[in-house]
This record gives sequence, structure tokens and C-alpha cells, in this order.
Amino acid sequence: MTMIVKNKGVYCLIFRNRHCKIRIGSLEDVNFEAGYHIYVGSAQGTGGLKRLHRHVMLSKDKGRKAKWHVDHINLDEHFELVCTVHAITCDRVECILAGDLQSEAVHGFGCSDCACKSHLFYRCYDPVAEVVKVFRKNGLEPLVEELS
Repeated sequence: MTMIVKNKGVYCLIFRNRHCKIRIGSLEDVNFEAGYHIYVGSAQGTGGLKRLHRHVMLSKDKGRKAKWHVDHINLDEHFELVCTVHAITCDRVECILAGDLQSEAVHGFGCSDCACKSHLFYRCYDPVAEVVKVFRKNGLEPLVEELS
């Protein structure tokens, strides 16, 4: 990863996936259409963007245990983490980005600490350009890292 991980920020994980059904903790079995899924996350805690680094490393070493909702898809063989988009910011804009990206979603996914419907959204097309546009719309300078 090229970022300075001690900084706080916001990020999107972009996964490409095949059609599948996965058990996601308390959400039970979830059907995922083939295509792309965008997960919106926050790195405002003490570790900052180390959280994003953790997600990338987890996608490469799938032998670990799931901690968060997003880990379940990151660890699943049907999903491939293909890109990350992040921005350095101390502002809590995760829910704003999720609202701007909102579409077909897995209800309750990744949003147990906010009032959002979801933080995981489906696209049938590669959404990188759309995600970059949403970051810029919200005054963020997106840093894109293609992973595959």
C-alpha cells in the first residue's frame, strides 16, 4: 500500500464477484449477484488507515477469521478485492459517501454503528470511476489503488 497508514480517512473496497450465497454473521445467508460490490468504510479510529491495509492483506491471506461483515466477503472464494479508493480526512464522511453510492444493497451490512441502510452496494459494471466522482463531489482527493 502506498498510503501513510497512521492518517485517518475514509475508503471504499471494490470487489468483483461471481454469483454466490454467503453466511454473513448475524445477517445469515445473503445472496450476491455476479458483478461488483462497493463497501464504504471509515478509518477514523486510533489505527487510522491501518484498517484499509488490514483489508488488503486479508484479501491476500484468506486463512484468517472474519471480524467484521466485510471480512466475510473478503475471505470468500467468490469475491476478489480488485481496487481500493481512499482519502485522508479527519471528517466523518463515511455515511455521506454511502448515501451518494446507495443502490441495491445488503440491508444492515457494515452499518451497525450508524443509521444507514447499508454500507455495501451492488453494481453490474466496474464502479471505480463512479466512486472517484463521489469522493470528489464531497471535497475529497481520492487515491486509487488497483489490486489485480
